[in-house]
Amino acid sequence: MDIEFEKQLDELKKRVNKLENNRKDQMSIAIVSGDMDKILAAMVISIAAAASDTKVKLFFSFWALSALRDPKKSAKGKDFISKMFGIMLPRGRNKLKLSNMNMVGIGPAMIKYLMRKQNVLSLDKMFKTAGELGIEITVCEMSMNLMGFKKEELIDYPFFSYAGAATFVADANESSMQLFI
Repeated sequence: MDIEFEKQLDELKKRVNKLENNRKDQMSIAIVSGDMDKILAAMVISIAAAASDTKVKLFFSFWALSALRDPKKSAKGKDFISKMFGIMLPRGRNKLKLSNMNMVGIGPAMIKYLMRKQNVLSLDKMFKTAGELGIEITVCEMSMNLMGFKKEELIDYPFFSYAGAATFVADANESSMQLFI
């Protein structure tokens, strides 16, 4: 083998080793969709991973923030555009639409019926279970500000934080698994 090739190979081995040693048994999921089926998928995967002793960090951004709205809470002092977003977007995870076959709201009702019939946890129970398993939820501050949401109108959750995309990138960099939903 030529000496230059051996140097490059050694350098690549060092870089791979560094990457492998930097990874944790951790899953980071960026959730940007506000569709019910996609939030369901994120929660099912998260709960399965956490139940298997994997640390799970969820980063909710853009349309997914609707799933974190508490329908019983409201915020004062919003400007016109923020109020409009509040009116137009679903108020909580139980008002989310399906990405396909929404059928003017009948689709989500059908899925919820089938979930009950087959003993699948509701989204409410999934979020409760996620909290019990220590799953962390980070809310994208930029998205929250763009859409006019305020902290006081979001759900109560035991492992809740607010940060920017750089925090997700740092978490994902340490995670052995990264998903984008």
